[in-house]
Amino acid sequence: MNLEDCLADFQISRYLHYMDSAATSLVPEPVITAMNEYDRQYRANVGRGMHRLTRFATQKYQDAHELVSSFIGGKEGTTVFTRNTTEAINMVAAGLDWHPGDRIVTTVVEHHSNLLPWLRLRQRGVEVIVIQPGEAGVFDIEAFEEAITADTKLVAVSHTSNVLGTVQPVRKIADICKAQGAYFLVDGAQSVPHFPMDVQSLGCDFLCFSGHKMLGPTGTGVLWMRNAVISPLILGGGTVDDVTTEEYTLTGGYQRFEGGTPNISGAIGLGQAVKYLENLGMDVIFKHEQKLTERLLKGLADIENVTIHGPQDTKNRIGVVSFTIGRIHPHEIAYLLDERAAILVRSGDHCCIPLMKHLGLENGTVRASLYLYNTSKEVDLLIETIEEIARMV
Repeated sequence: MNLEDCLADFQISRYLHYMDSAATSLVPEPVITAMNEYDRQYRANVGRGMHRLTRFATQKYQDAHELVSSFIGGKEGTTVFTRNTTEAINMVAAGLDWHPGDRIVTTVVEHHSNLLPWLRLRQRGVEVIVIQPGEAGVFDIEAFEEAITADTKLVAVSHTSNVLGTVQPVRKIADICKAQGAYFLVDGAQSVPHFPMDVQSLGCDFLCFSGHKMLGPTGTGVLWMRNAVISPLILGGGTVDDVTTEEYTLTGGYQRFEGGTPNISGAIGLGQAVKYLENLGMDVIFKHEQKLTERLLKGLADIENVTIHGPQDTKNRIGVVSFTIGRIHPHEIAYLLDERAAILVRSGDHCCIPLMKHLGLENGTVRASLYLYNTSKEVDLLIETIEEIARMV
């Protein structure tokens, strides 16, 4: 399968120009089919059952775990299905054993989901250090070397900014964490869908990401752990080997962390989404997005009154491009793009209010985020329409 052939698998992009994949990606037909097959042909709960439907559903659910684990190079570890990146991060924040004086290092670039759980731990006497970025949202590794000390228990960093598109030097950060004995959590919500991922090379202890940003269904996410060092957030059906009225014995593997009936059709859909991405090839997807991003950045740079927020080249960045047009409110720009050219983008603070304050952007930005189903013609249409809007300034 090649990128041109895959366009037929996406219904919405046949009549709209969808450029909001950093929020939620479109879903291809094979993923929808896989989820529908579960509900129509073998709908049953997973585990703890012997009839044919539950055995088949259980195998499909386990297969989905294997597919996702393999996709990120994480078979040596524990892959837990969650509802989203937010839940995965909160499971780590709630599951580690915190003590007054422990230290957390994160950055001002983070999505609220990778900031608020750590800020809340200040109530328990945990120190939270928030690093400021340099120009264009890029961090100097020296800032992490200075902030990560022997007292640091955990470092939490987004692999890629959902506002600026910048890719952070996570491998170098991982080395600092290892030297200081700190856990390292990577928010991979914006990286896992867009370029090849190998947690072994990444060097992190926790990787969190969402299914709905990588061609999968909403309500699906992943927490990968190098070692299962956290306490389960939820206890209940499926999490135990034995129970008495006095005590209980937790089971092993991912089951320990997935209490209750999971999102079975969603997990199967996520597994199918991973297969779809692998069939296309993550290297192919990344190169395609780089070409589109370079085209978009060059086009925007040539338009008067347009300001690009973030790096203006494709080095160490993905196809998430934030911009403003003079004093026109970002919401108005997004509305005009939709009304004039059926181009769908995101506007506002993008769940990154501290970053917006750091950048002095009271109303946020307009964000166009590209994915495998976008084309050069769509990028050209976006540039042309932005140029028309910019003349209003």
